[in-house]
Amino acid sequence: MCGIIGWLNWERNLEKEGAILENMVGTMAARGPDASGMYLSPHAALGHRRLSVVDPQNGAQPMIRYKGDYHCVITYNGELYNTLELRRELENKGHSFQTNCDTEVLLVAYMEWGTSCVERCNGIFAFAIWDEAKQTLFLARDRIGVKPLFYTLGSSGFLFGSELKVLLAHPGVKPQVDREGLAEIFMIGPARTPGQGIFRGIAELKPGHSMVYSRKGIEISQYWRLESMPHLDDFDTTVSKVRELLEDIVRRQLVADVPVCTLLSGGLDSSALTALASRSYPGDIHTYSVDYLDNNRYFTASTFQPNDDAPWVRRVSDFFGTTHHNIILDTPELAGCLPAAMIARDLPGMADIDTSLYLFCREIKKGATVALSGECA
Repeated sequence: MCGIIGWLNWERNLEKEGAILENMVGTMAARGPDASGMYLSPHAALGHRRLSVVDPQNGAQPMIRYKGDYHCVITYNGELYNTLELRRELENKGHSFQTNCDTEVLLVAYMEWGTSCVERCNGIFAFAIWDEAKQTLFLARDRIGVKPLFYTLGSSGFLFGSELKVLLAHPGVKPQVDREGLAEIFMIGPARTPGQGIFRGIAELKPGHSMVYSRKGIEISQYWRLESMPHLDDFDTTVSKVRELLEDIVRRQLVADVPVCTLLSGGLDSSALTALASRSYPGDIHTYSVDYLDNNRYFTASTFQPNDDAPWVRRVSDFFGTTHHNIILDTPELAGCLPAAMIARDLPGMADIDTSLYLFCREIKKGATVALSGECA
């Protein structure tokens, strides 16, 4: 993941506000440990923390692209799975590229097609593009909201970021929770109502939506919605289509210039995706599972969990010849990590589940940067 940050103010010279932006960028260090950057102009300031996945040597952000005197700036978190297709289409229209990054492809796509560029994107993303000539900011979020994007508009101007803590790091944004926010936390937490930002005055751009912010204010559009239609395919056709989709997803998501792996629990989903990854990935696939100290002694079967995971993990790993890593966690570790996990989430969450995931990912990062999970995420 990466972290994106931005601040627009029509009354204030933001070129002199680098210290505030730098502090906001600093809150995102965990999202982007590899690099950071800022862009300052009179009315727009953008920041970025980078986790390098494709073309680590290039692709620094915020990225600026010029076309004569016209230029745009992007700060981007995500991955485009149809980068090559978009790049070829743009090259056929006369564009050239200096990097292999999807960031540059996305920025050029905006300069070619404007705000409709998001309709062509296949991937997971949250991004913002400052159009210097038009003095507008374009923001968009992927179709199902994998990547977060929060924003607020107040006396300090318009601010956005990948996490709530980014906005709260600005001196003009107060960490106030009103009745609606408390209801979100205590009634439906850790879930949230789409668009709800918990803190007063903060909202989240909904999945499948884009936004244009200018001197006229905020304009939000829905560029995609999930449609329910009758399923008319027979069983064999359904199996073939699902397999084709999964193979395509795995192949696209394993494109990286850094070490990749799969998360393997031994269940149907993670086993199937590990099988597909082992066949499409050119190198040795590393798999990771998580378990708890003495779980083999105290495990009790239930309707929800009829079997211990470990034997099935070993069976799948042995069959596909993966290099497997089993991460063992203990209760004191989980309890001690509760504050760190809640800070990472920004809100009260799922306690031991959050801490397990936090510690598990921390161990995975020692050997891999990209992990394909059983949700095909």
